[in-house]
Amino acid sequence: MTAAEISRIAGVTRATVSNWRRRHDDFPAPSAGTETSPLYDLPAVQAWLRGRGHTSTASPTEELRTALRLLGPGSGVTARLFPLVAAASRRTPEELAELAAVPDDQLTARAEKTAGELPVAVPEAEPVRYGRDDAGAVRALLGCVREAGAQAAVDVLAERELDEGAASGVYQTPEGLALLMARLLPAGTARVLDPACGSGTLLTAAARQGAQELYGQDSLPVQGRRTAVRLLLAAPEAETAIRVGDSLRDDAFPDVTVDAVLCNPPFGDRDWGHDELAYDPRWAYGLPPRFESELAWVQHALAHLEPGGHAVMLLPPALAFRSSGRRIRAELIRSGALRAVVSLPARAAYPLHIGLQIWVFQRPEPGGTDRTTVLFVDGEGEQRDGAAGTPSATDTATAGAGTRGGSRPRRSGSSSSAASSAPASSASVSSFDWAGLTERVLGQWAAFTTAPDTYADEPGVARAVPLVDLLDDVVDVTPARHVRATAADIDPAALARRVHDLHEQLAEQVAALAAASASGGWQPSGASACEWRTATISDLARGGALTVLRAATPGTRGSKGPAAPTVDRPVITAHDISAGNPPSGTAVDIHADAAQPVAAGDVLVRAVAGGGDAAAMTRVADDQDAGALLGPHIHLLRPDPARLDPWFLAGFLGAEDNIASASTGSSLVHVTPGRLRVPLLPLEEQRRYGAAFRRVYELRAAVRRTADLAADTAATLTTGLTAGVLLPPDTPDNRSA
Repeated sequence: MTAAEISRIAGVTRATVSNWRRRHDDFPAPSAGTETSPLYDLPAVQAWLRGRGHTSTASPTEELRTALRLLGPGSGVTARLFPLVAAASRRTPEELAELAAVPDDQLTARAEKTAGELPVAVPEAEPVRYGRDDAGAVRALLGCVREAGAQAAVDVLAERELDEGAASGVYQTPEGLALLMARLLPAGTARVLDPACGSGTLLTAAARQGAQELYGQDSLPVQGRRTAVRLLLAAPEAETAIRVGDSLRDDAFPDVTVDAVLCNPPFGDRDWGHDELAYDPRWAYGLPPRFESELAWVQHALAHLEPGGHAVMLLPPALAFRSSGRRIRAELIRSGALRAVVSLPARAAYPLHIGLQIWVFQRPEPGGTDRTTVLFVDGEGEQRDGAAGTPSATDTATAGAGTRGGSRPRRSGSSSSAASSAPASSASVSSFDWAGLTERVLGQWAAFTTAPDTYADEPGVARAVPLVDLLDDVVDVTPARHVRATAADIDPAALARRVHDLHEQLAEQVAALAAASASGGWQPSGASACEWRTATISDLARGGALTVLRAATPGTRGSKGPAAPTVDRPVITAHDISAGNPPSGTAVDIHADAAQPVAAGDVLVRAVAGGGDAAAMTRVADDQDAGALLGPHIHLLRPDPARLDPWFLAGFLGAEDNIASASTGSSLVHVTPGRLRVPLLPLEEQRRYGAAFRRVYELRAAVRRTADLAADTAATLTTGLTAGVLLPPDTPDNRSA
């Protein structure tokens, strides 16, 4: 382990560890590494720390990672621990604490008995045997389940086993995307298959929507174990069958047909079995080309559906237009099997550099109703072109079109989707506006499926295209190609009124911006900058000046059933803080026992830094926020108003240097709130600074609203001129021209 890891375990700075090395002769000598980057033996370091009374400050998940590292690669303990997680989740915290406290020899024996309660629930599970060397990992696992939840323990085990197996290209489907895909299935869907189940996110989402028979298969044994345990945790009453193997070459459910298939299959696999499966009966729409493995997965899914059953699949955008797949795309369209294609913004799902697509299929029914159109929803265009806070020109000027999909998301800096620019990681898409995208997509899908013959297109959002218009020489089903940017029947008078209203609103907002940006008597502090004594948030919390709270990250708390909030309240998300939006999330990922209401005056701090705007890391909750639930990846600081001014607190906490000094990580930067510092000032002086920080916040908000109105005005004018419904104004400039 490195010096940085020692500092994290001991709860001290790296400078303290360096000081220990110099001052204490008995400090463990490096066992590996180099002179500039030494590595230390973990058991030796732990023994040294215990001898000096240093208790570990690592989180339960870090403790489990450390215990697994002690056993080294190839021990096989991670695979044997999966059944124990499922069994331990059924024990109370008190029972787990009692079990973890017994001596090592008794612990492993009792753990074997506990894990043996669920021998058939986990794929390839053999009778569990734990040796004495496994006692540390077993004890750490029980602590992780007790403190952080069973799902957190499962994720650590899977992470360790994937690392040991050098698995690459393994991405977890974001929770928001999984729920969107599951909600595209008809209500009452009972039997669901995922032939590339991975971590089980899609099957878990299906269970939360009411599915009772869940089938999954994955080529990686660790992913099969992970899915099986996850379903035991999330849907203990459901019937589950999880298998390990290659679904295309060795289908574990050859005779099973289901109501629905949810799948995020591997992309770009050239070794999917083209030659050996050339005469497979699943290829009802044509033999998939060697380089079109995705079309093999599509037909595999359709082959497992009952007539009329639906398949919802996440697929790469090139599948929509590559010439090699044109013939099969044409057959899918001609038969009525393809019902909808939804484009997603880049960075909404992995791999983050491309915008993936959701394809919705329905297996044709013998003698069923002929399907004449395919729905296209341009979710990528919504993120690319939408202006926040104001309706678009076509929304207002198109008569009778209506808005089924909800409002457009607000832009955040230079990013149009996730707030963080980090590489593939579950937290990097956590701030994506899944609630807004889900509302838009489901609104269009419901209107289309309810009355496909009378469905009204929504410019810039969705359009139903006749099959005959798709069956050309290219058969390109990219949504951006088919969704019209503007309405075909814009009312010139209505658009002119819209332009007039926008100009008036923009003039008012410019005046408000000018007022907010007035100099207002800002004065220099003197010959040099002010210097203050400071205290950390941890110090202030210990002194009772404030309380630090944090909502549970989705999927990290143990539960014997699916999470369900007790009330239907909006949720403040990390994206809302960075973008200045009102609460926009839903309570779908908030556990009932972790729902934390927000009160006016609370200071909210994003737990993950990113987006290049340190000032947008904090926010003071107002009356509009009061009563909303605290979303994931947000710290809540509740100051005592008699001792701390909230605006003063938020202003200093959001300083770029403060955030940087309290953060860990490189590509993904996590903020540790206890390490943030604020000056120690009298309350009256705090209020002076607080009033100033509030003016800065109002200036930022005015800039954002002005930019949104200016962008919408420009877009509306461009639409009117290019659509031929507005004429250029008769000005001296164009008269001379």
